[in-house]
Amino acid sequence: MLIKNEFEVGQPVDKVWSFFDNIPQVAACLPGTELTADHGDDSYDGRVAVRMGPVKLQFAGTAKITERDQAAHRIVVDASGAEVRGRGQASMVVTARLTPAGRGTRVGVDQDLQLSGAAAQYGRGMISAVTAVLMRDFSANLMHRIDALERGESPDQIAAASPASGFRLGLQAAQLALMRVFRRFFLPYQPRPS
Repeated sequence: MLIKNEFEVGQPVDKVWSFFDNIPQVAACLPGTELTADHGDDSYDGRVAVRMGPVKLQFAGTAKITERDQAAHRIVVDASGAEVRGRGQASMVVTARLTPAGRGTRVGVDQDLQLSGAAAQYGRGMISAVTAVLMRDFSANLMHRIDALERGESPDQIAAASPASGFRLGLQAAQLALMRVFRRFFLPYQPRPS
């Protein structure tokens, strides 16, 4: 399934691109993500943990940067992993594009996600909503981290992203779903031009 998200960062494109070039810094901004090994050559091992309701999903796997286009400010990461309890697998190709937005940067993230096992039981709407919440948290963590580095703090002084909480994720995902329903059914009818 293809999931698209977009957010803005109040820093220039070159500064955000420089940050994206440091994968350990980017991973520290993703809730529930931990890098466990850097193999060099843009290849990493890591873990991702997300709680969705009563189910806690923990994946261990690998990620590799397969494309980095400096001129276009575009990066592609291919990641795959298995649930640590053997209840499923996930693979994902993530494409991030940075474009100027006023004085800041617009970050577009496309995730081509394939799930099997326990994670696949959740519908596209729930997975999209949870992903939107995670991207919102990621963007806030990214802005905080870039600002802290600008103030001269070392990466070790900056707190890593907190784990992805099941209750909070579920509540925020439900809010997003309700907002979509309200927009669909309660916005004034707009006739199509003939």
